[in-house]
Amino acid sequence: MVGSRLSPQILRPTAAIGVVPCRQVSICGLSLYPLTTFTARKLTVSTDQKVKWACRLSLVDQSPPKSAVDMEGLVGFLYDDLPHLFDEQGIDRTAYDERVLFRDPITKHDTISGYLFNIALLKVLFRPQFHLHWVKQTGPYKITTRWTMIMKFILLPWKPELVFTGTSVMGVNPKNGKFCSHVDYWDSIEKNDYFSLEGLVDVIKQLQIYKTPDLETPKYWILKRTANYEVRKYAGFTVVETNGDKLSGSTGFNDVAGYIFGKNSTMEKIPMTTPVFTQASDAELSDVSIQIVLPSDKDISRLPNPTQEKVILREVEGGIAAALKFSGKPAEDIVRVKERELRSSLLRDGVKPKKGCLLARYNDPGRTWSFTMRNEVLIWLEDFTLD
Repeated sequence: MVGSRLSPQILRPTAAIGVVPCRQVSICGLSLYPLTTFTARKLTVSTDQKVKWACRLSLVDQSPPKSAVDMEGLVGFLYDDLPHLFDEQGIDRTAYDERVLFRDPITKHDTISGYLFNIALLKVLFRPQFHLHWVKQTGPYKITTRWTMIMKFILLPWKPELVFTGTSVMGVNPKNGKFCSHVDYWDSIEKNDYFSLEGLVDVIKQLQIYKTPDLETPKYWILKRTANYEVRKYAGFTVVETNGDKLSGSTGFNDVAGYIFGKNSTMEKIPMTTPVFTQASDAELSDVSIQIVLPSDKDISRLPNPTQEKVILREVEGGIAAALKFSGKPAEDIVRVKERELRSSLLRDGVKPKKGCLLARYNDPGRTWSFTMRNEVLIWLEDFTLD
């Protein structure tokens, strides 16, 4: 950072006042030369006094004039510009030096042209979505952004979604106010320096086959993805709900499914959605209900009433939840192990989980190979902030 600093050459001796250099003294890692007596005035000053005087002189503000770079304006510019990263408009290349350093854990470029080529390639191979969470100045010539990027790999038949969240640290050239560096840090790995083998493994792991039915799901935004879980912000949604027996059980499913298939006060058939939730509201995971999410265009006040007393309609406020995804048949012992793993990871990361959990099952078990099943354990969170 720019600031005051000690100068290694505080005063130069001149013959006019009869000053003679003496032994070298080291102060704050710098070499200073305290002065001997001022012979013209026959004044004797101790070495300690002269060192203090020299330090006072050296601490006079020696900062260069304030830069003309409008850092606040650049923060606002990035809020406007970065959301265009993958659309037809694209980012404004004139805001970058031609020779600019771009790095993430598995790619690097040293020119703005190379970086723009990489963006164009990602648009061909994937269907990338970029979500900007915040932008802030974090140094005299440094701006940090936090983002989420979701990329659907369209060349593979199952079209897996790759999710990356993290921060970008962008350096500003103080001479011209243009960006001269852009370095990405992923939340999901520890070794972010190029080239990161850990980063490559993280990409490959996300190519796993998960079959998600082409049905409406509760709307959520991925805020953060770590090596062990995702943090999501859910919009509110409405469920039809009844009592269940256990997280992995199907007790009550026919009752809630019957409601959407026409067993309601108006015999209206309601489109199916995914996933089916089972929710445990207690720490022991024994107080269980089973839920089907209703389409988002259905207002609860206009939905038909259930005809079975034990079936209810309920609005879920939404909020922030952590999700751990896994495949295979979600047997009860597996679900409880996943819940403990997720809760342990959250506590280790300093995140506050609420009691209970949800199991989300996305697939019809009779029509889906177990190794392609998409299952998730979710835990609602308290006081989560995206730093």
